[in-house]
Amino acid sequence: MPEIGQEIRRTRRFLKERLQRDYTTLRGYEAERANVRQLLQRTAEMGESNSLLLIGPRGAGKTTLINAVLTDLLLNEAFVNNTLIVHLDGNLHTDDRIALKSITVQMRLENATDGKVFGSFAENLAFLLQCLKAGDKQSKSVVFILEEFDLFCTHHNQTLLYNLFDVSQSAQAPICVLGVTCRLDVIELLEKRVKSRFSHRQVFLFPSANKFDAYTQLFQQLMCIPSKKELDAQVDRVDSLEQFKSDAFCFKHQHFDGLEYDFDKKYTDSWNKHIAKLLKLPATQKTLQMLYDFDVSEAFLKTFLYRLVAQLKPAAPLITVEQLSALANQYESDDKVELLCGLSVIELCLIIAIKHHSQIYDRDPFNFEIVFARFSKFAKVSTTMQGVERAIVLKAFEHLRIVELIMPLSSSGMGKLQKEFEMHKLALTYGQIQQAVQRYQALPTEVAQWAQSSLI
Repeated sequence: MPEIGQEIRRTRRFLKERLQRDYTTLRGYEAERANVRQLLQRTAEMGESNSLLLIGPRGAGKTTLINAVLTDLLLNEAFVNNTLIVHLDGNLHTDDRIALKSITVQMRLENATDGKVFGSFAENLAFLLQCLKAGDKQSKSVVFILEEFDLFCTHHNQTLLYNLFDVSQSAQAPICVLGVTCRLDVIELLEKRVKSRFSHRQVFLFPSANKFDAYTQLFQQLMCIPSKKELDAQVDRVDSLEQFKSDAFCFKHQHFDGLEYDFDKKYTDSWNKHIAKLLKLPATQKTLQMLYDFDVSEAFLKTFLYRLVAQLKPAAPLITVEQLSALANQYESDDKVELLCGLSVIELCLIIAIKHHSQIYDRDPFNFEIVFARFSKFAKVSTTMQGVERAIVLKAFEHLRIVELIMPLSSSGMGKLQKEFEMHKLALTYGQIQQAVQRYQALPTEVAQWAQSSLI
């Protein structure tokens, strides 16, 4: 048993690390990947200057695509020797001065200043441009990767973007500007003079909503333990990350390395068979379909699986369909139902009274007096609600308004109206109320019965 426990702990650690720290494995997007790779190759090998924007929703794989392409090109000796990579992030480099400082360090130009101290931003920029413009087609090419590109558009006069695009349009040192953003309207954020110097080359990454079979295969790939042979095949790829000259790519030090793990073959086969069997169950397919309808991105599935894998322990050595469904139900849960389950019994009784009023009068607006009259009728025959004072019920009604389960009608000129007579509407569906009544813990039986029928 101790050996099995050790294997389970090793499996849990392996799967969690692979889900979290595999920064260079991109699945799909073959055409987009080839497009970006070809662009960078032409910059490195032929001295062409280019600019490109990668656009797609968060979690679509934009940064992973760039990491994957750069890792592919690290096996190309010409690219490694002829290219400098500069990585900037709009969240970190909040103005052009900070960005220029980072560019100077990443291009290793601080030694070329000969002890000069640049006081102003203009002098620093002039020096950088002089270094870039002094080059020709034979110079080393520079690849600028701008994460959160839309944030660079908010910088004063867009000076940095203007000058980078200007250099990429002229026959000077070859540079390639790659922008990464989740904003579809990013071109509209550019000033006219910047826009005219941009190549208008855009690559869109949108996860497909019609590939459920690929989604189930991805689930299997992420949950299965690869063989020793498959792990060995990735060694060169992970080792090649050390050739990154830039320290801005910190993932090269933290990248997942599968060779650290050594699994028993019998256990690996048993685990993989269990995952394949689990995937064929109708309940698993239904759960995965629900997750796919909720969010089609790989990043979301990885987060979900990380939480699932974290439940592995010696006492529960295998992932069950029950665990899968229970975890998926947390994503499906309705916030309003959760809120209803957290109300006091009096507040829930008021909601039930409002529901009955709405059903009888076809969702007519209501005020406190109408609801209190219906509640009082129930309280008279109820053992749990007898003797509840009007002031307490009014306080409960006001709380329902504060948490926006009931909404006041927009009324002009009714400001002087007493709060008991102000008209409201219900901001819930009958199904949500029914669900909350069923899930509410320790709800008195008579209240649950009253929720089913307005007859008392």
